[in-house]
Amino acid sequence: MKKYIIIALVFVLLTSCGSKEVKAVIEEIANENLVELTDAQLKNSEIKTGKVEQRNISSILKVNGKIEVPPQNMVSVSVPMGGYLKSTKLLEGMHITKGEVIATMEDQQYIQLQQDYLTAKAHFTSIEAEYNRQKELNLSKASSDKVFQAAQTDYLSQKILIKSLSEKLKLIGIVPDNLNENNISKSINIYSPIDGFVSQVKMNIGKYAMPSDVLFELVNPADIHLALTVFEKDLYKLSVGQKIFAYNNMQPHIKYICEVLLISKDVSPEGAVLVHCHFEQYDKSLIPGMYMNAEVEVSTNNAFVIPNDGLVRFEGKQYVFTQVDKNKYQMQEVTTENNENGYTQIIFADSTDVRNKSFVIKGAYTLLMKMKNTEEEE
Repeated sequence: MKKYIIIALVFVLLTSCGSKEVKAVIEEIANENLVELTDAQLKNSEIKTGKVEQRNISSILKVNGKIEVPPQNMVSVSVPMGGYLKSTKLLEGMHITKGEVIATMEDQQYIQLQQDYLTAKAHFTSIEAEYNRQKELNLSKASSDKVFQAAQTDYLSQKILIKSLSEKLKLIGIVPDNLNENNISKSINIYSPIDGFVSQVKMNIGKYAMPSDVLFELVNPADIHLALTVFEKDLYKLSVGQKIFAYNNMQPHIKYICEVLLISKDVSPEGAVLVHCHFEQYDKSLIPGMYMNAEVEVSTNNAFVIPNDGLVRFEGKQYVFTQVDKNKYQMQEVTTENNENGYTQIIFADSTDVRNKSFVIKGAYTLLMKMKNTEEEE
């Protein structure tokens, strides 16, 4: 209350009084942040004074994001030729190994493809023999070039046909060299291309799958990474190779060490940038899509710091006390930044040379209580 009375008085004096009266009031305002202790009060208090230190202090940047899998570790399984899903044992979340049979498909076109391949191979024997015969006859001029060229065309065309049918068989998982007239099958097996787990099962048994239909989604979690959302204003604090400590809300005491791999060059409309981080050690409990928090220790600054006991908070602002006389102290507003190991970085509102001043480094709240009690008594 005293503060507002003095401010009002200053306004009145500025409009009606001389400079001496104004000066007196200004001095009273300046003295308002002063507190003085008796020798006895100082002796019985825990107040200690000293110089502010200049040291490196780390700041912690807190961000959040979620676990993702790179595109090359996600596999969509489909059947190039389509077919009916005969059987599968897959369930979402199930672990699978590379080369394991994950489904069996059936369709009459598989039979037709095998038939076409074996028939083409059977015809090739006679076509090849005719080609070799015409080649010898042509060398001895016993047959015309036209006849030889026709035989050569049939020979090359049949080789191309066999090769194309062979590749189609490989596409559906049939080894051409192992195929003969005794093992033609109406079904084919689908094998897992990766080690990992099943993310989604999109087809039920008995349903027909088109070549464009996805049967299963598989994920290889060995290379999962953490995609953090960092606001543009904090981006300068991060760099590739920097260490990050990630944790989830369910088990915040478990910290996972990560390393910054990539910082996106695209800023979202919300002013955020994606930062991709790699887990140093894979943990099976980390699942793609899981939300995570992260703490980043950013670069340190050679800043002025004061023990936390030397700081007080009053009316939403931070203050320190400087010693102006033997038992007299003045409260001064500061801006606080980083806090580490019991010390807080402080920045002064003016260009005060803090090196030449003594500050209260312990018992600052004792002075604040004394100041408030004095104001109430007045």
